[in-house]
Amino acid sequence: MTNPLAVPIFRALWFATLVSNIGTWMSSVGAGWLMTSLAPDPLVVALVQVASTFPMFILALPAGALADIVDRRKLLICAQLFAIAAAGSLAFSTWAGLMTAPLLLAFTGLMAIGAALAAPAFQAIVPELVAREALQDAVTLNGLAINIARAIGPALAGLIIAATGPEAVFALNALSTMGVVLVLWRWKRKTEVSLLPPEHLSGAMRVGLRYALRSAELQSVLVRAAVFIVFASCLWALLPLIARDTLGQGAAGYGGLLGFMGIGAVVGAVLMPRLRALVSTNRISIVASILMAAALASLAAVKDFGVASTLLFGIGICWIAMMSALNGAAQASSADWVKARALAVYLLAFQGSMSLGALFWGALAGAWGIPLTLSIAAAGMAVLTLLVARRFALNTAATQDFAPSDHWPTPIVAAEPEADRGPVLITIEYHLDSNDVAAFSQTMAGMRRIRKRDGAIRWGLFEDVARPGVLIETFTVESWLEHLRQHARVSNADRVLQDAVTAFHTGDERPIIRHFIAPKR
Repeated sequence: MTNPLAVPIFRALWFATLVSNIGTWMSSVGAGWLMTSLAPDPLVVALVQVASTFPMFILALPAGALADIVDRRKLLICAQLFAIAAAGSLAFSTWAGLMTAPLLLAFTGLMAIGAALAAPAFQAIVPELVAREALQDAVTLNGLAINIARAIGPALAGLIIAATGPEAVFALNALSTMGVVLVLWRWKRKTEVSLLPPEHLSGAMRVGLRYALRSAELQSVLVRAAVFIVFASCLWALLPLIARDTLGQGAAGYGGLLGFMGIGAVVGAVLMPRLRALVSTNRISIVASILMAAALASLAAVKDFGVASTLLFGIGICWIAMMSALNGAAQASSADWVKARALAVYLLAFQGSMSLGALFWGALAGAWGIPLTLSIAAAGMAVLTLLVARRFALNTAATQDFAPSDHWPTPIVAAEPEADRGPVLITIEYHLDSNDVAAFSQTMAGMRRIRKRDGAIRWGLFEDVARPGVLIETFTVESWLEHLRQHARVSNADRVLQDAVTAFHTGDERPIIRHFIAPKR
């Protein structure tokens, strides 16, 4: 079964999320437009974008760690209920005439906190809902839902705001999220029971960061996301002012601009499967970035609503192409045991770039004007994309099997050490042909990355001066429990490299593995 929508739980959650995303976009348009009335300064208007993205920057990693060590379903339900309460409070305060610029930023930030707590878990459950071969299509469908919402939500918001005021869209946003809560409540999630105790939050966060720093595939995603988003954030931060001041539009016109972008994104999502069959994901991402930069530069000189709408339609296609490439590559580059944390680090880079970028572009627009700011952002996006795309290529193909291999032999111990006792030193002795030492050392560079990615705090490779060709690999972990977790984390992809390393061994038996632990004091 390769069609994700054929899976009942994915289909139900997809439609519920679509409705919720429509409500979110309606609320976003309402907040941005309301702020242009409360405080029309470009920097203050840009702060709405900052308030909606900065909580993700702060909470992404803790939320990802939580999603890996607690029940993701329960975490999602709690986060959605929190967001509903914040959205309802925003609606009531606006209806009661209590709204001020600081209060609007506060409620926007509270809703963003709920979204931040849920985002890593939402992305991490996708592989639980669909088969592995359908994962990329599921990721694209999730992006499609977001962009259908972007096409519908802003247009509806513009009409509703013009007819009744922004408080109505805030209230509808709260109601729209209830469907997600209902689907999650009815989901009978299957969980695997681990024989090892759960990780502590602080330790789980360190593990997530360590994994991101040691995973070359994930590093490429992080760099490319930061380069793209920090410049693309200029458009999101300044679009309300572009609509009002440059194009002379009201709330309906602003919603229409976002709607054209959303329609473009929907078209792009439909085209993406065919494009991926013809062109590599990395090449698609490069072309999309360059074309979006050209559209931003053109938008800087446009004062006609029709031309601006056409440009935003094209930007929508470029946006979904990049989001599909980035999200798919992030999913494909992380193992299940750390998936929520890896995706959280990706979201951290994404939202951090969005928040800092919006703040910078808002300040720059206030000083130099919107046209020049858009031109600078366009030039930066084009130049940096060309500089980093070759070194940090994106790959959405799930070529690596991160399923646990369970091929490490059980440690031989006289008595089982206490779980928190450590540090633990592991040594592996290899016997090689002396002519193979250089090639072996190069192969072991990959093993070093895996050991440190999965928990080693130190790693080394040494040759016996008395016996040329006898090499010792050493790595140290914090505790006995952490080493047992290494046994559970090693994957089929890791086994491929380990088999290549072991092929150099010429001894009659397998490489000799020893475990040493710090003595009790």
